[in-house]
Amino acid sequence: MIETYLQPLPHGITLSCRAAGERGRPVLLFLHGFPEAAFVWDELLAHFARPDHGGFRCVAPNLRGYERSSAPAEVQAYRARHLVQDIAALIGIEGAPLECLVAHDWGGAIAWGLANQRPQLARRLAIVNSPHPGTFLRELKANPQQQKASAYMNFLVRPDAERRLAEDDYRRMWPLFSHHGAPATWMTDAVRQQYREVWNGPPGSPPGAGLVGGCNFYRASPLRPATPQNPGASAVTLPREMLTVPLPTMVLWGMDDIALLPALLDGLDDYVPRLTLERVPGASHWIVHERPDFVAQRLQAFLHAPLQ
Repeated sequence: MIETYLQPLPHGITLSCRAAGERGRPVLLFLHGFPEAAFVWDELLAHFARPDHGGFRCVAPNLRGYERSSAPAEVQAYRARHLVQDIAALIGIEGAPLECLVAHDWGGAIAWGLANQRPQLARRLAIVNSPHPGTFLRELKANPQQQKASAYMNFLVRPDAERRLAEDDYRRMWPLFSHHGAPATWMTDAVRQQYREVWNGPPGSPPGAGLVGGCNFYRASPLRPATPQNPGASAVTLPREMLTVPLPTMVLWGMDDIALLPALLDGLDDYVPRLTLERVPGASHWIVHERPDFVAQRLQAFLHAPLQ
């Protein structure tokens, strides 16, 4: 049974959340990416809340700017430090041990940051197809293939991005979920409608209003390919102390991800010494949808492995 609720945070942001399991139990916190929302974790929330799968308290917030969560108008409100602050505050409110922070795509960017800055808040970290900032910065600076694969970011920062993405019933959006050009078999009509409702925003909003927050994540971040108008990642330097992650960390990586290339995994263990990395052939960026049972099984094993 998935419950939904609005959770005010002490610093004035409210996050709309989806959850399963009893309060007071050890917590699993799930962070979604773009262009998704908290509902994409429902199957895993229900799975891990079951007593025979750990009986966890499972919580998936909609990140700021998504669904019914607070959506500040200023782009600077979507800088990484604010996003990390939201999740740290939510962990504090749950008031129980955070057994694992589980994250995909942009949620992973937040999770990498929190695990670096506030490692005492979680016992474990699980990342699904979300690049570590150190390897991502390296590849955006030096790898033409990753620069080309990430070129879409420079579309998403355009002032008219949301309006253009909304055209013709989100014509540009649905192909994002394809695998080698084939339609995503998991994208049923019902699931498609869930996405559409999130992207539409509140009733009466202009087309694509629900995408503004997600696009603001890209606008607020300098980690994107350089253009003649903007130096992007080429002007960024990240000190080593901002990159090391001390937590036991599992990374699952669908190797057919066309936006985040396998070279992003090279040297990852230099930043994450307690790393378990599994490359998954035949799975794409959307491995959580394509192979939910596999993801659940790997996460279950990770949660029960001894802490090293």
